[in-house]
Amino acid sequence: MLMDFKTFYSLQLKTSAIWEQNLQKLEEKISLCKDNSFILASEVFLTGFAYQKMQEAHEFSVIATRKLQEISLKKTIGITMIEKIGPSYVNRFKIFHKGCIKYTQQKVKLFPIGNEHLHFKAGKIEDIQIFDIDGVSCAVLNCFEIRFIELWQKIQGAQVIFIPAAWGKTRKVHFQTLTRALAIVNQSFVIASSCAGHDYAKGSCIITPYGIVYKNDSKDIIEAQVDLSEVEKMRTYINTGISH
Repeated sequence: MLMDFKTFYSLQLKTSAIWEQNLQKLEEKISLCKDNSFILASEVFLTGFAYQKMQEAHEFSVIATRKLQEISLKKTIGITMIEKIGPSYVNRFKIFHKGCIKYTQQKVKLFPIGNEHLHFKAGKIEDIQIFDIDGVSCAVLNCFEIRFIELWQKIQGAQVIFIPAAWGKTRKVHFQTLTRALAIVNQSFVIASSCAGHDYAKGSCIITPYGIVYKNDSKDIIEAQVDLSEVEKMRTYINTGISH
């Protein structure tokens, strides 16, 4: 069996009140990542949950989208943004690949403790799909969504699962447990990126189908070179019915 190596990066950055600085920091960190890598930033990193400035956040997302298209020519970049669709605002994941927007997905499960349901329109479960990046099957669950087993089943079969998050530090053990369990149960790689701000858990990580976790809360870039063939090996070795 041929080995298929790829480098994964999880960014663990603190969002500042100055959005332009956040975009500049994101560009700088991405520039340090290897070509042909998968890179994930935390949930709404560029603006935070700017509930009092939603229109401005949407307008900034337009600027950021153009920039990320420019710098994704040789890298695959995932991030969520606040965007306006019709009269409503949404928390929307975007994956940038080869200078284009490869896939988008609205957050379906809005976090009630954070009042997300009062500010965002929820997406539809049927819109959560497995998508392809250069022959690698991928999926995304956005933060709170990893608590819902029906969404785990929805993305079963993906080789790589992106989890952008803004996870509260008081529930850090939940984040660590759920992300690792997701990788083991779905026999897939997980790239999880959580905020590094004062109230947030950090815990950003890269997890293998076997459950090995690469993380370091003192770093702002977590890196791991992985062998994608581990997915097929694991699904063959412990056959739970997941397609391989």
